[in-house]
Amino acid sequence: MTTETTSEVLRQHAEDAFAEELAALARHDDRDRPERWRLSPWAVATYLLGGELADGTVITPKYIGPRRVVEVAVTTLATDRALLLLGVPGTAKTWVSEHLAAAISGDSTLLVQGTAGTPEEAVRYGWNYAQLLAHGPSEDALVPSPLMRAMRHGQIARVEELTRIPADVQDSLITILSEKTLPVPELGSEVQAVRGFNVIATANDRDRGVNELSSALRRRFNTVVLPLPGTLEEEVEIVTRRVGQLGRSLDLPELPGGAEEIRRVVTVFRELRSGLTADGRTKVKTPSGTLSTAEAISVVTNGLALAAHFGDGVLRAGDVADGIVGAVVRDPVADRQVWREYVEGVVRDRDGWKDFYRAAREVSA
Repeated sequence: MTTETTSEVLRQHAEDAFAEELAALARHDDRDRPERWRLSPWAVATYLLGGELADGTVITPKYIGPRRVVEVAVTTLATDRALLLLGVPGTAKTWVSEHLAAAISGDSTLLVQGTAGTPEEAVRYGWNYAQLLAHGPSEDALVPSPLMRAMRHGQIARVEELTRIPADVQDSLITILSEKTLPVPELGSEVQAVRGFNVIATANDRDRGVNELSSALRRRFNTVVLPLPGTLEEEVEIVTRRVGQLGRSLDLPELPGGAEEIRRVVTVFRELRSGLTADGRTKVKTPSGTLSTAEAISVVTNGLALAAHFGDGVLRAGDVADGIVGAVVRDPVADRQVWREYVEGVVRDRDGWKDFYRAAREVSA
């Protein structure tokens, strides 16, 4: 990919967006590395969690959360066990898997996206049918899956939303994970994984998806649960950092009022998510949606766009109110009642929130 093309894409792959940080880590990384890893486990964890190198190079944090979670995930990938990142929506499972693959293999694109319609070919291999009909089964007619390519080259493969994949397709992973082999009966051959190969899968533990994992498949994974942000300050930092990155990629200006409205959005989400106000004094009903950190990021980013293109250049309560209501009210009857009770019972009398109360009332009318 040319520099011009890379600079124009809407969202760069992690290995492209953070190429300078990865290169700096590689230069200063004198620790032992598993075979075919670009960085040592220590450097991979530093890339994810952030830090400062000896020459003053700052490594920005990609994941804000418990250090031990990242250490266990990285260590798992250095063994023969695959990694399953489990958590509710919006806990950065996909984000973490992408950055782990980028730091370890330098390539985060060996990806199988799980859906109810994911075929077995996406996990194993397929065929170029023109070649197949003309010459029969051959290496030239074989179309390798991302997992097969990762096995051949000793890289990390990613499987997103594993529990959404049909059960029979899920189970095609068992031989790959246990025997580190992918048979190709049509050619009378097999692909054996070389050192460095492993798999990162993600799954949502709130929405159970289409199929639960079989016990045989689950045993092949080491499961790491990614928690929701533990504190308001931690979640505000996550949202602020990601909104800044997204804003720059979309050429949105940095607007006054951003910090205040981000804190307000995160406060609303956390209170409705937990069923309790921040001061612990008032119980509130919880809506049907997850109100994840990722949704908070989306609400604030959309608010920035509204303020920049249709507002006065200052991010205000009215710019985020629509997005919050859209995130909260998934069920038009039950969730709308939850939202009205929260607005009237909590927001109306909260100091400094009069502008948000008016905006929420206007949107909900």
